[in-house]
Amino acid sequence: MNWQEFLKDYLSFTRKERIGILILTGLIVIVALLPEVVSVKLGRLNSNPDTTWFSEVKKLEIKIDDAPEDNASGEEESNYQFEPSKGSYYANQYAKTELFYFDPNTLPADGWKKLGLRNRTIQTIQNYLAKGGHFNKPEDLQKIYGLHKDEYSRLVPFIKIELKPESKELVSTFAKSTEPATVISKYPARYSAIEINTADTTAFIALPGIGSKLAARIVNFRDKLGGFYSVEQIAETFGLPDSTFQKLKPYLKLENMVLKKININTATVDELKAHPYIKFSLANPIVAYRNEHGPFSKIEDIKKVMAVSEEIYQKISPYLTIE
Repeated sequence: MNWQEFLKDYLSFTRKERIGILILTGLIVIVALLPEVVSVKLGRLNSNPDTTWFSEVKKLEIKIDDAPEDNASGEEESNYQFEPSKGSYYANQYAKTELFYFDPNTLPADGWKKLGLRNRTIQTIQNYLAKGGHFNKPEDLQKIYGLHKDEYSRLVPFIKIELKPESKELVSTFAKSTEPATVISKYPARYSAIEINTADTTAFIALPGIGSKLAARIVNFRDKLGGFYSVEQIAETFGLPDSTFQKLKPYLKLENMVLKKININTATVDELKAHPYIKFSLANPIVAYRNEHGPFSKIEDIKKVMAVSEEIYQKISPYLTIE
């Protein structure tokens, strides 16, 4: 085989084969150049961005920087526009809220609404005030159920609480004398004192800061105990805040100390554990000791039970008997 025959057999193409080779070559060139063409196009697009949004933001920043600061003389501003920060609770709910100095004890529902609080939170505040509650200091506002931390942080600089006339009198009286009796005597006589072992729920509701639920809990707690032997026991009522107890304490008196007592020589574990001060943790050891050593000869003998400390004995002994 000579060279001419070799070239003719292997390197000659038909018309269709030549067209196919040209098309394939063109596709290869296009694929090779495509990334560069696309990157150039994108670069041209990015070189002329829309700056409208940036300019609007810049205008807002200039307005905020030019806003007047508080007067050095302490003169109050009547209105203040609050811009919620990105990611805060109000960012999705309010565009702007109006802030102003206010007293939470006298501010109406419309005022809370202007401050940006939700209806449910406003209702909680109104119910608290209607039941005799009072905000004595700005920090008291954060105790309101449902009030978010960012809401409190936004409002606290604008809280200004006016002292009640009777509160001012109390402060003056306390400054002159350290005797608690003097301060109590100056407290406004809007409530009548009640006897804690005979008062019903209605009598407790009439006291400051006590609603129907708390009144029912106090009476229920008293019935389970078998009566109160100290005014301080009312403070142990479930759900009763110490601040509320201190408000109503001047109107509580104990004159009828007739207690329902439990016979520790005959009571079963179930009868003993039903008492709020004894429960199962003490009832079971007491009955077990009695079964092993016989009846108690005197109430003090219950201290021989290892689970009964001196503190526990002082607490439960008024409710115990051996007769």
